[in-house]
Amino acid sequence: MRKPKIYLETTMFNYYFDTERDAHPATVKLFQEIKAGKYEAYTSLYVTDELGEAQEPKRSNMVALIKKYGIIVLDYSSKAQELSELYTNEGVIPKSKKLDSLHISVATVNNLQYIFSFNFRHINRTKTKEMTSIINLREGYRPITIATPAEVIGND
Repeated sequence: MRKPKIYLETTMFNYYFDTERDAHPATVKLFQEIKAGKYEAYTSLYVTDELGEAQEPKRSNMVALIKKYGIIVLDYSSKAQELSELYTNEGVIPKSKKLDSLHISVATVNNLQYIFSFNFRHINRTKTKEMTSIINLREGYRPITIATPAEVIGND
């Protein structure tokens, strides 16, 4: 059986270091499962751009996770840009939050299975999950599962 291909959205890197969050242990466990080879993990230049805006030393610590856990960084993509525009034009995600739609679209066009995110305002919410599935199918892509680590880790 093939390893699930997963996308780590920006919040995942924040939660890894935020020990005050209830979801911190599950986030660390997900990274450990990536290291153990259970998942093929991806992020994108959109994420590294966001991480670059953090204050030091947090910025360097978050960026170091990419190398430490062997996470593949996906490049910018015109297909992802086009799909992102569909998401925002159809009201899935506000145009002012285009980066959130880019996370979903880059994972979709790269045929990943999961997006892990704690962004409950625009990404990990029912409306986004339902509408992106509809748009993805219409545009010839498969739906993508948006989840938190606790919903998926340790489930075989």
